[in-house]
Amino acid sequence: MLENLFPIGSEVFAKVNPDLKLVIRQYLKRIYYCTVQENPTQKELVYFERELIPVPVS
Repeated sequence: MLENLFPIGSEVFAKVNPDLKLVIRQYLKRIYYCTVQENPTQKELVYFERELIPVPVS
């Protein structure tokens, strides 16, 4: 069984802010730790899997 849907390094959007592109940095205990792609020094954002949407492949 695959535990996490998004591998580390994946680009995703949060459902609450779909304009902000995030990168999965770490996955621990069903929680994704993400950095903002345009500003990696900004404080990390934390989400559950159900709160994230994958970046569409063009």
